[in-house]
Amino acid sequence: MQEWYHHLLLIVVGFIVGFINTVAGGASLISLPTLIFLGLPPAVANGTNRVAIIVQTAMATAGFKSKGVSTFPFNIYLGISAFFGAIIGARIAVDVDGEVFNRILAMVMVAVVLVIVFKPKIKLTQLQERLTGKHLWLGITVFFFFGIYGGFINAGLGFLMLLFLHFVNNLSLVRANATKVVVVFIYMLSALAVFAYNDKVDWWIGLVLAIGNGTGAWVASRFSVKRGDGFIKSFLIVMVLIMAIKLWFFT
Repeated sequence: MQEWYHHLLLIVVGFIVGFINTVAGGASLISLPTLIFLGLPPAVANGTNRVAIIVQTAMATAGFKSKGVSTFPFNIYLGISAFFGAIIGARIAVDVDGEVFNRILAMVMVAVVLVIVFKPKIKLTQLQERLTGKHLWLGITVFFFFGIYGGFINAGLGFLMLLFLHFVNNLSLVRANATKVVVVFIYMLSALAVFAYNDKVDWWIGLVLAIGNGTGAWVASRFSVKRGDGFIKSFLIVMVLIMAIKLWFFT
């Protein structure tokens, strides 16, 4: 990747991805194929994307914190559980064949589209949160498996986290998002370490992408959750379908 406009493209894509990932999720389905299309092998694209996600979630966490939104220490418990799961998932991702990875990514994209279209409507209402006892332990268990998937591919996991945190723990969408970004930041550290150890990270490209991701996440975390939801939903569905077709039929 030598051309200057490739870097500009990465920053623009990163901003969009960081914004979408913070207010909803699934936007790695845009950044991953972009990195692959720009010439990175699938495993390296997967590892490189983690650099941007770490910066993205750090900025989003800071943005939510600046607005007084936090679920500490609940988010830390879930994050530690996912941290260990992500080690397993990243180890699998490092070894998977490039063509197989592309096919899996394509199937994940279609599944995410179905979740986007058919997921229950989440209402921003005052709820009695359930962050202790059996609901905490259920969350710790489920997020370990979320961590495995997050370490493997991560794409689309944000939607599952939001749905779980809303319907099981009764978190509002805003607080669920604030929880999600902390959890992703924690488990992404272990996933990135595995990819880096196996030399599957292009640090320069990852940092360029991170400029966009971090900026988009900061803006999104301080932005009203309701604004732009319809646009983001429509945009993501179209992009995901295009990328899925490309990866499935033209790998």
